[in-house]
Amino acid sequence: MEMQSEQPAAAGRYEQWPHRGVWDRDCPGKLLLSSTDRGWSGLSAELCTARRGVGPWRSPPSDIRICVATRSNQTILTRRAPGIESQIVAERGTVWLSPPGLQEGAVDFAEDLPEFLHIYLPLSHFSSSNFDTETGESVIYALNYETAFEDPLLAEIGFAVASELKIETSAGSLFVESLASSLAARLLQKRTSASRTQLFPRRAHHGLDQRRLFRVLDYIDANLEGDLSLECMARIACLSRYHFARAFRQAVGESPHRYVSAKRLKRAKALLIRGDRPLVDIALTLNFSSQANFTRAFKQATGQAPGQYRQTAGSQASKSFLRDVRHSLSVFA
Repeated sequence: MEMQSEQPAAAGRYEQWPHRGVWDRDCPGKLLLSSTDRGWSGLSAELCTARRGVGPWRSPPSDIRICVATRSNQTILTRRAPGIESQIVAERGTVWLSPPGLQEGAVDFAEDLPEFLHIYLPLSHFSSSNFDTETGESVIYALNYETAFEDPLLAEIGFAVASELKIETSAGSLFVESLASSLAARLLQKRTSASRTQLFPRRAHHGLDQRRLFRVLDYIDANLEGDLSLECMARIACLSRYHFARAFRQAVGESPHRYVSAKRLKRAKALLIRGDRPLVDIALTLNFSSQANFTRAFKQATGQAPGQYRQTAGSQASKSFLRDVRHSLSVFA
């Protein structure tokens, strides 16, 4: 069972948007949630609203910016830049890309847009080491400016990122890293001329044999109280991140982040029963950003708050111990 915690939306303050400082003046909208303090390594993201009006349209030089309308009232969005002018009808699930390094552009919202997601995907995800084919600048050029398009899989990845922003999970960083790899693979497959077979040819050595699987599982067990990344696990398995995630699911029956989440829940229960560590220490140890998030996540997964679980489990352990003692005394009576 996956532990989740609801992340309250930030107060409706107006500030530079995106929060990472890509745009240098206020946008007509609100930043709702940001991954800034989440410790994500695969991508960064912001959940925003937009008011009717015009704002700057820029993107960082080292990232591709993917926008996904997560809630919409079919707002018309017009983007303008040197040599570019397009109108987008932003329905829920509509996706549009912005090229890295765009510096002179503007975006015009015809009506309020209730919620949409910015995803910043580093260009390093498109390196040849992550795939079974040579990728280079031509791939990045192929992922240049795009008008709006429909891609249910890309939209679902966006919805999953937005969900993780709203509801933090114990293996959220690992989950987002997996989503980043899937996002890069999907963009390569759908937005370039390379076929799936060219990008991901089947090779016999890409399986996860028992020896490498046990090595990965041992690594997970040894690092549950730390920062587990998909990249480190893939390196131990001698696979790319993309192929490791697929091979792990085939071998174990669930994704790496779900496996880690279940293991961390089990570890949380053990630490609570032990009773010698403060809740805030357990929360931070298991990769939660706060005790409050850990409490909400644990309660959602088990039906009990951590303190209540500790008290109940401790009482049950004491009763079990007394039963064992009485049984031993009766044997020797």
